[in-house]
Amino acid sequence: MVIMSTSRIRKTGGSIGPLPHFIGRGFARLLGWKVQGPFPDVDKAIFIASPHTSNWDGFYMLMCAWVLRVRLSWITKDSMFKPGIGWFIRWMGGVPVDRSKNNDTVKQIAEQFAAADQLYLAIAPDGTRSLRDRWRSGFYYMAVEAQVPLVLGFLDYKRKIGGCGPCFMPTGDVSADMDRIRDFYADIGGKFPELTSPARLSVEDELEAARAVGREAS
Repeated sequence: MVIMSTSRIRKTGGSIGPLPHFIGRGFARLLGWKVQGPFPDVDKAIFIASPHTSNWDGFYMLMCAWVLRVRLSWITKDSMFKPGIGWFIRWMGGVPVDRSKNNDTVKQIAEQFAAADQLYLAIAPDGTRSLRDRWRSGFYYMAVEAQVPLVLGFLDYKRKIGGCGPCFMPTGDVSADMDRIRDFYADIGGKFPELTSPARLSVEDELEAARAVGREAS
């Protein structure tokens, strides 16, 4: 199976070694998947992992990342970073966040980005494998606050292709940016398409309602 990957090997701290790359390529060939790249030449990014409809998504996304020689990180509770196991969670890409009510997760993630030389944080905006009527908006505001680009990662089970698509800086115009995201994911099929949550944020409804009120007032 031909692997659609990058011929350029990243030399940053966000890259992985030859063994995981070899393992990733082996699984991709064995399972008949193609991996689309290259990964954008950026040192920090929010990596959108979508659609998320199955427990298998994590495995396939990790496989694609290893083929592209990219070390993805993920958010986990700070309470998991206990003596004896904390180092392993960090090695696996865990980023500690205090999720108690009195703490701002968006601000914490922005601080993590500011402190890191390289960080590719994978987030599934669907939030769950179950069908939801909206995406969670945290990924977007994290990218805006941290001033890092969004990389549109994907798993298309219909065509057995995964990897990364466009990369762009969020403009702050939520509707315009989400239109761009929706256009990309429109034809991407998750493992269970019927569980794919629509790529829309609740704030878009609020903005549309505010515009409608403005038009009526004028």
